[in-house]
Amino acid sequence: MSSNSPVATDNATTVVIYSGGMDSYTVLHRALREGLTVHALSFDYGQRHTRELDTARQVCSTLGVPHQVVDIRAIHGLIDNSALTNSEQPMPQADYAADNLRATVVPNRNMILLSLAIAKAVNIGAGRVDYGAHGGDHVLYPDCRPEFVEAMNHVAGIANFEPVTLHAPYLSSSKADILREGLAMGLDYRHTWTCYQGRELACGVCGSCRERLEAFAANDVTDPLAYDPDPAGER
Repeated sequence: MSSNSPVATDNATTVVIYSGGMDSYTVLHRALREGLTVHALSFDYGQRHTRELDTARQVCSTLGVPHQVVDIRAIHGLIDNSALTNSEQPMPQADYAADNLRATVVPNRNMILLSLAIAKAVNIGAGRVDYGAHGGDHVLYPDCRPEFVEAMNHVAGIANFEPVTLHAPYLSSSKADILREGLAMGLDYRHTWTCYQGRELACGVCGSCRERLEAFAANDVTDPLAYDPDPAGER
């Protein structure tokens, strides 16, 4: 077979979009428990919290999961109208809700990341792409809504000669639900990063940290992650 020949689709292989956060960490382990061959894919798009990428690298190294971090910072100027990608914008320190965290929406982020993940899946012959969109994101992030996922799944089935299935197992689940399933799997969430701030320790006050802490409280479990005792400080 020539090097330009199509790669046969393997439905036992999946590409997991792995940010290093709680949701994708659980999705990654869920795919492994399904017995799938997993290829983890992370993206550096100029996010302030690149600490999550270090976490993703460490986890994949420990698990022996093939992991690729794709540098797409060249598009930063297209998506810099967000507190997640523009350090000059203040990071909202309020509850995880649409009115509070609208400033953290990165334009078209998931369509960009999913398109690249689908390309990798076709390239290596994977039949599936997994990502961690969940029910709590529906109001805040348009590209986590069920109708978006359904539309992208349709596109993934027709955009290439080899169809790819888009799999979002927690699309109807809350953060607390995802954590509950992960805890039942025995997962250690100290190996995740959630905070939107680009610090050494999680701040505990940004919307993402608040949602994380609420999920742990809902499960009557203490978050094992270390938090900055002085979140308003300069360090």
